Amino acid sequence: MPGYSHGRGRGRCRGRRWIEHLPNTESFHPQGPCNDSVSITILTLDELEALRLVDLEDFTQEEAAAQMGVSRKTLWTDLQRARKKVVNSLVHGHAIHIQGGNYKLRNSWR
Repeated sequence: MPGYSHGRGRGRCRGRRWIEHLPNTESFHPQGPCNDSVSITILTLDELEALRLVDLEDFTQEEAAAQMGVSRKTLWTDLQRARKKVVNSLVHGHAIHIQGGNYKLRNSWR
């Protein structure tokens, strides 16, 4: 059936999210002596976009969802996942790498 995953979990496949901005940096690391055993958290570009729109640009969840081309519930899920990753990394001293995701880059006309 189109749009559904086949044997890779439950529910529909993740749809593409529209994003407008690529980050200036791709990673953040805890300060201190270089330690190769630091855990790494992957934050996807679409999760970063959800954070940027709601927490930095002060969009409502409805506005951010429309901007990204997803439902408000999908935006909320992405936002909660991203917030948990960032807070966990800050509390436990994990590095954050920003990469991947299912997105399409939108040219900003503003």
